[in-house]
Amino acid sequence: MINVGIVGATGYAGEELIDILLRHPDVKIVNLSAKIDKPQNISEIFPKIKGRIALVCQQPDIKEIISKCDLAFLALPHTVSMEIAPKLLSAGKKVIDLSADYRLKDTKIYTQFYKTKHQDKINLSKAVYGLPELYRTKIKVAQLIANPGCYPTAGILALAPLVAFNLVDLGTIIIDAKSGVTGAGKKVAEDFLFSEINDDFKAYKVDIHQHAPEINQELSKLADKRINITFVPHLLPLNRGILETVYVKRIQSPKSKIKNLVSLYKKFYKKEPFIRIRDEGDFPKIKDVVHTNFCDIGIKDSGDTIIIIAAIDNLLKGASGQAVQNMNIMYKFPEYTALL
Repeated sequence: MINVGIVGATGYAGEELIDILLRHPDVKIVNLSAKIDKPQNISEIFPKIKGRIALVCQQPDIKEIISKCDLAFLALPHTVSMEIAPKLLSAGKKVIDLSADYRLKDTKIYTQFYKTKHQDKINLSKAVYGLPELYRTKIKVAQLIANPGCYPTAGILALAPLVAFNLVDLGTIIIDAKSGVTGAGKKVAEDFLFSEINDDFKAYKVDIHQHAPEINQELSKLADKRINITFVPHLLPLNRGILETVYVKRIQSPKSKIKNLVSLYKKFYKKEPFIRIRDEGDFPKIKDVVHTNFCDIGIKDSGDTIIIIAAIDNLLKGASGQAVQNMNIMYKFPEYTALL
């Protein structure tokens, strides 16, 4: 049994973490904290979990977290985790950070997109990018996990087999992404009012979104050369879910003439418990994956152009579900525990 704490327990990701971990047979939630006006029982904040847990949520107390917890999930806004994580790590605690603070290895790029200098370069260099399908071996021995962003999770998984086998022109990658509103977190802003998003659909942060460098970084590692994608996110009038349509040109070489890309994907992800590759002509939709930790992928081979469609739940495989998947790997629990 491991004792865990959740810092940022009152946000969307925090709520999902509580719900998942309460089902986990090898985990006990012993500390809940958040930026909160006054201490409050978590079941009062989230009535749906009444009778399952009666822990008081309060302002983060680092000493208490260290004394009670083996592992801490940081479900915090970007730029905040790097103030807390070093204290926990120096006390020998394991940390899974759901923010972007430990994802980007280039601190100049981090500063460019998050408008603040990185304050913890030492731990940044040690952080493992928490995409199990690519980094499971490193995750097993990690003390600090940088949980991937939601858009990057779908985009990287959609492209990994093609990039790893050098089958496509890396300069032609276009990712057209759509997300539900919870992807923006729980904050009060005019753009996210019901009256603003209902019956509407729009692109935002066109080719300047902070998740683009994260996708570039990980695909560049796979390709062993620098990649710069075109990434356009859109806001859907839905609570949750992501669907990404990826377009990329095939390179002209004997290698690229693989007859069945669906078979290639199924072989590449053969041992992955949360990747479901669709048969030819079958493509995922958001309803197929919401409230699950699955990433569903469909592939269309159109000759010179390859189209990949990937769908995930932004709060689960795109955040809290993947965080628990990483925890399971770190502690050698069955990877699917509490996630199926």
